[in-house]
Amino acid sequence: MSTSTTGATRQEASEKPPLPTVLSVVSANIPESLGYRVKRTLLGKPLVNDQLQGEKLSRPIALGVLAPDCVSSSAYGTEQMLHELVPVFGVAGFALVMPITYVILLLLIVLTLCYRDVVSVYTKAGGAYVVTREQFGVKWAQVAAVALLIDYVVTVAVQVSAGTIAVSSWLSLTFNIDITGWSIWISIFMVVLLCYGNLRGIREAGRAFAFPMYFYVAMAGSTVLLGLFRLFGGDLPHANNLHDTNNGGVLSLGHSTQSLVAVAGILGLAKAFANGGSSLTGLEAISNGVSTFRNPTGANARKSMLWMSLMLGSLVLGISILAWQSQTMPYASGSPSVLAQLASLTWGKGAVGNVMLTLVQLATALILYTGGNTSFNGFPFLASFVAEDSFLPRQFLHRGHRLSFSNGIIVLAIVSLALLIFTGGDLSSLVDLYAIGVFTGFTMASAGLTKYHWNRPSRHRRVKLLINGSAFVMSLMVVLIFATVKFTGGAWMVVVAFPIGVFALIQLNGRYRREAAALAEAPASASVPTLTRNTVLVLVDSVDLAVIKALRYARSRHPEELRAVHLMTDSKHAEELRRRWDSSNAADVPLEVIEVADRRLRRAAAELAARTVAESDTEVTIMLPRRAFAWTSRLLHDRTADKIASAVSKLPHVTAMIVPFNVVGAIEEMHGGVAKGNGKAPAAAVRPGPRPAARRTKKLLLDAECVVADQDADAGVPATAIHGVSWRNRAKLEGRIRSVYVGPVSGSPALEAELYDETGGITLIFLGRRAIPGIEPGAKVRVEGMVGETEGYLAMFNPRYVLLPRDGEQGAGEG
Repeated sequence: MSTSTTGATRQEASEKPPLPTVLSVVSANIPESLGYRVKRTLLGKPLVNDQLQGEKLSRPIALGVLAPDCVSSSAYGTEQMLHELVPVFGVAGFALVMPITYVILLLLIVLTLCYRDVVSVYTKAGGAYVVTREQFGVKWAQVAAVALLIDYVVTVAVQVSAGTIAVSSWLSLTFNIDITGWSIWISIFMVVLLCYGNLRGIREAGRAFAFPMYFYVAMAGSTVLLGLFRLFGGDLPHANNLHDTNNGGVLSLGHSTQSLVAVAGILGLAKAFANGGSSLTGLEAISNGVSTFRNPTGANARKSMLWMSLMLGSLVLGISILAWQSQTMPYASGSPSVLAQLASLTWGKGAVGNVMLTLVQLATALILYTGGNTSFNGFPFLASFVAEDSFLPRQFLHRGHRLSFSNGIIVLAIVSLALLIFTGGDLSSLVDLYAIGVFTGFTMASAGLTKYHWNRPSRHRRVKLLINGSAFVMSLMVVLIFATVKFTGGAWMVVVAFPIGVFALIQLNGRYRREAAALAEAPASASVPTLTRNTVLVLVDSVDLAVIKALRYARSRHPEELRAVHLMTDSKHAEELRRRWDSSNAADVPLEVIEVADRRLRRAAAELAARTVAESDTEVTIMLPRRAFAWTSRLLHDRTADKIASAVSKLPHVTAMIVPFNVVGAIEEMHGGVAKGNGKAPAAAVRPGPRPAARRTKKLLLDAECVVADQDADAGVPATAIHGVSWRNRAKLEGRIRSVYVGPVSGSPALEAELYDETGGITLIFLGRRAIPGIEPGAKVRVEGMVGETEGYLAMFNPRYVLLPRDGEQGAGEG
């Protein structure tokens, strides 16, 4: 009795199906491409979408991150004014720098009040573009878009060149070393470095990028304060002892008797004012990145605008006063800079003076390079906004490996490098291109705010209309002055590029709209009735694994008729192909050879498809095997399959289908893996786990107790790795939901979700539910319950769940 019972038990055990297992993490078995491996090596581990959260910055850090572009312009604004005044008016140009500075400060005040209004009304990043789009429509917004995009490109070139001058000035004044011949290469290296850093995601290091701005304000501010103290004490040295003919030499002095009302004098003043306007560049940075601030967004942005303008205005005013009184001459090469000369004069030549000069120039170089980095934040975001409105290619919408808009970063770097090389990295030449884009953005933003308040009665409406209207008029005047007096100096490039850029964006948008309309409307071919039968034609040019794979897939579609067709352009090749075909495993499919005497393969394929439709009255599928080669081999092979697919897909009742075959994987398999007898299956042979829930029928083997949610589970029990759970045991798991599907179970709906961690996956089934708030792809969840089984894989039925907070979020709830 005992023996027979034991034998029966063993027999039952041998017939019992294997225990269910977890869903496999198949991605680990799929080889990565060479391009991805290189990208991961250079840029690091990819960031997931949840890490977009938590980018909100506190006001001091956000100010430090967004303000460098604006505040750093104080390092060269006064110098650029002197660059135009001194050659025309001589020594009198130093006195004339002050009235121009006062006008620029007045413009700064008006624009600051205007942009405080902008960040109050529009708390979404985008600045002038968003304002113009909302008030004047998307087409007028492209004027602001082109203005800002040009501004970002020139900003990178200007800031990086000025930063290199700061380094050159320090070496020149401290060690008498001239590196001006290498300046362009240093600037190019810095642009490449900024591009690489932003592709890695350095924009998230808020504290690191805030430091240069505050460091510069401290160093330049202390220099200005000490200089003013020495000026009022009558102890401020004169700059004559610094001037020599080395390093490009100082600019030649003009005639101090030059009349201010002469044409040359008026033109000189206008050019000096236009150059001084570069001091206000970057003022829009906070409005462009307003969404970076923590709540309350508008209030924090307004306070930051005020502090940024105070720092900029104070430094510009102080540097202008000291340059006027000490008569620091600008150099033709830009090195040593006016600010470096002031630091040397103010702090003296002793040990303390050398240390302070080093700190000032270090701070100046850091903030200028960081100011260039501001464009690498702003340009990609603006390009994504414009692309979202279908005025730029959609590629600018995609976030890259590290969640940055990689395409925008790369395009900005390429265009900035081209501009640097074209101008030789000369700061004065770059400034000639600068302010048109900046002040066009100011003009559009102030015009938009003027219209906004004109149409919306509100508190202090008249004051806001006066401020924004004044900003509009003044900004427009600066644009006109700059375009006129700087036209021959290089501004013509911006003047010419501007309308071309706007026209190009509008034309691109028209193309997108026509494509969308064509896809939305039903063309004549879409109204053709679908035929019930299907004929598959596999185009064959050789007998290899690519063709065998295409035939295997064609059979799986169970067509009414399956034919292999060779379009013959070479009779000898066709004869050899037929011989090999008859001796291959594909011989059960008839091979038809069609002569193409004129070698027009696309035309022949289209005629074949049309004839088949007409003769057989079926839907026709043209299958085209395509070999996927390594990038180094692509030049050795044509793209005939793509060309034929493009030709035949235009016909009614004809569908082209390309069946790719990975030749690289086949080569690797041939030279390794099973071919070498190592016993390992190639990556393609690894079982990919279960099909998605939406494509499989559920078979439930469920204990009754599994249906009841575990209400008494100990919340303090740590979660188990999914790989370690076992059938018919309770478990507490944490992971991320990869997919969600609603399907019927015994005639009732059921919500199914696949939960994964690093070790594997498990199916969660909520019976009688179609949707659960928070249970969605990407959600982080902790679940508890009894582990059951479905179709051979572990599952939990109606588990107790808790939604875990994503990065930067609070917990969503539980059930």
